[in-house]
Amino acid sequence: MTSNTRVVVIGAGLAGVTLARRLAELGTPALLVGEEEHRPYNRVLLAEVLAGRYAPEVIALPAPAGLVRARVTGIDRTARRLRCADGTEIAYDRLVLATGSNPVLPPLRGLFTTGRHELPEGVHAFRTMDDCLGLSKAVRPGVRAVVIGGGLLGVSAARALALRGAQVVLAQQAERLMERQLDPEASRLVLRHLTDLGVEVHTECRVRDVRCAGGAVRSVEMADGYALDADLVVLACGVHPRVGLAEDAGLAVRKGVLVDDALRTSDPRIHAVGDCAQHDGTVYGLAAPAIEQAYALAESLAGDTDGPAARYTGTRSLTRLTLTGRDAPFDLAAFGETEPLPGDDVVRLADATRGTYRKVVVRDDRLVGGVLVGELGTVGALARAWEGAEPLPSDGGPLLHLLTNDGGS
Repeated sequence: MTSNTRVVVIGAGLAGVTLARRLAELGTPALLVGEEEHRPYNRVLLAEVLAGRYAPEVIALPAPAGLVRARVTGIDRTARRLRCADGTEIAYDRLVLATGSNPVLPPLRGLFTTGRHELPEGVHAFRTMDDCLGLSKAVRPGVRAVVIGGGLLGVSAARALALRGAQVVLAQQAERLMERQLDPEASRLVLRHLTDLGVEVHTECRVRDVRCAGGAVRSVEMADGYALDADLVVLACGVHPRVGLAEDAGLAVRKGVLVDDALRTSDPRIHAVGDCAQHDGTVYGLAAPAIEQAYALAESLAGDTDGPAARYTGTRSLTRLTLTGRDAPFDLAAFGETEPLPGDDVVRLADATRGTYRKVVVRDDRLVGGVLVGELGTVGALARAWEGAEPLPSDGGPLLHLLTNDGGS
């Protein structure tokens, strides 16, 4: 079977769905090709499904009309056709790669004991709805769970498992939690939140081995020889862009698929957006840049199929995480450079009783970054000041107002 369409989008995640829906609104229908059996969903909210806060259908995205379930196995750039695993072909005039990213599977001994690329029973990545549903089925009160990785995903997974009643140990190789997004003080507050939920956190702790018996995980061994009993192991060691199709097709790839300001790859008829795209040296791996890229590309493709006009110049993205605890939620946000350089000015406001912390970094009278934990009433104003990159008044009053204008601290 061969189907023909002008714009084809590979990937039914947030970037692909946003692009297809925006193109439809602009009168340029696209064919969206997704390989997961589930309805398109917001991957950012998978931890809330695992925690039992949301049912899977709650995080579903509105699916575009032109959605095909297929796994693309190859791109024929000369014939402008896609080859699918079921033997079908899909012709395109413009192709968009929105293939997302894959979880990093660390090189641990015992991880692939069968010789096949299949994880032992009880060991789970945490990237897809199937991963989430598999974990949800396995978790129960008292189950011993080890989460490997203390970044954004690992913290979210540990919190979700603890809320389901699991005995959770989080093993983080770095010296603190979420070290890429947060400064030490904010990391300590995240640690306190997890500890209050009963999570046992080990930092500067490298996992060496996953031990299995009968094909199922039994324990996790640390580099120092200490072993943790485990019924469940969650791999939250980061992600890497899914670029296999692009590489096989001969497109320029470094960490991600290289794109210019028109989000074009090295083949002018092929574009890339979202987690798989590398623009101006950056692979964002966040929702906000994926959405911005999708909107920019939709305007280009709908406006001029022979030469995209809209330009994408990058995203100044903010990381935000809400950890729903047993009582009040725990909110945090981080943007820009949270660690100052010599000569930078730093303003900090902290309230140990309320568990709130706010810090901003100012360089040459411009806000270059900040981190907020607890009450986030000021985050919108601070983010706008950062995104605008305008000089701040020299008296410092407006900056203090931005930090406190919700009446806190």
